Amino acid sequence: MDVKRAIIESDFKFNKRFGQNFIEDKALLKKIVEGAGVTETDVVLEIGVGAGTLTRALSEKAKRVVGYEIDLNLKPVLERTLSGVENAEVVFRDFMKQEMAAVEALMGEEYMVVANLPYYVTTPILMKLIEQAKNCKRIVVMVQKEVADRFCAKCATADYGAVTVAIDVTADAYKIMDVKRENFYPVPNVDSAVVRIDINKNKYNPLSKKAFRDAVRCAFSSRRKTLQNNLINTYKISRSVAEALLYKAGVPLLARGETLSTEQFVKLSDILFESGIIE
Repeated sequence: MDVKRAIIESDFKFNKRFGQNFIEDKALLKKIVEGAGVTETDVVLEIGVGAGTLTRALSEKAKRVVGYEIDLNLKPVLERTLSGVENAEVVFRDFMKQEMAAVEALMGEEYMVVANLPYYVTTPILMKLIEQAKNCKRIVVMVQKEVADRFCAKCATADYGAVTVAIDVTADAYKIMDVKRENFYPVPNVDSAVVRIDINKNKYNPLSKKAFRDAVRCAFSSRRKTLQNNLINTYKISRSVAEALLYKAGVPLLARGETLSTEQFVKLSDILFESGIIE
């Protein structure tokens, strides 16, 4: 069924709080599913079902689709747009309030995430999946273009930041396609992009995940300051101690956070952890 028609017939009112912008273009939906590499053996988790257009496209390829949707008012819309779809289940709950263990129990096996994420909660959802999911093999998400650029940024570029490193330590991220704002209903104020993130838990193995996150957070706490100064201010250590830590990690004394590779961050966090500066 046509999305606009389903919305009108259901008397649905858009809720700005949930950042609702639905994809209409069937060719685009097909490209997203193909780019995600969905096959008939895959179980897919969708976060932010919306009007169900991506859900239906996924169901045509996947073994099973489980979608989380926060807006109960979309029920009558989805009854129309997902009519006849037998292998898709919509859970009307706030994904961010669910324990990841409970979500994965519902999935029942290894799965991938494919979603058009609400812009207002994109990074928190992604970090929850990256840091807490145990059985997720891939994440393919439509996000704001500027956010996609940060997810896939290269070291020592303006877009490179804490979220880039947080993804790269356990996954490989790259952009599949750019998507113009005109492909959505209603039309948002920004363009989007689809990012594919292939999970690789053994890519790097920091001694402490918490220490790694803390070290990265410290490095980017003030981008204009050197990493040395951020270490001094964050952990209340002397300059000589900070210099010794950087020397041991093989990091130049005047380096800034955005110049460090993920591998260097792992080495630095290991040293901070072993020295007892980060617990």
